[in-house]
Amino acid sequence: METYFKKRYNSFKFAFNGLNSALRSEPHMRLHILSAAGVVLAGYFFGVTATEWCLLVGCIGVVFMAEIFNTAIETVVNLVSPDFHPLAGKAKDLAAGAVLAVAIMSAVIGLIIFLPYVFSLISNLF
Repeated sequence: METYFKKRYNSFKFAFNGLNSALRSEPHMRLHILSAAGVVLAGYFFGVTATEWCLLVGCIGVVFMAEIFNTAIETVVNLVSPDFHPLAGKAKDLAAGAVLAVAIMSAVIGLIIFLPYVFSLISNLF
């Protein structure tokens, strides 16, 4: 039984090492975290609904996951193809494109959620 818990502990330790590595080595991940903090602050400021929170947290999570997958793909491609190869470049471009697509979709969802709050705030000011 002890080895079972030791293996689970090690699994979590390795996963946290991966998150730490992404935070330390990826400038875009730090930008995603800064953006996520802004979204959370805006959510609290505007008092978004529980459903809107679920959508916002889901978008934040998907963007984080996409960035981590992108980093993993780029790392493996660099390992197996240290020299330039068109297919290696294509794989890295596709992974980066996936992050961009998710980030754009998340921004659109954020606009759909926050614009009515912003318009309401502006209309109350005037």
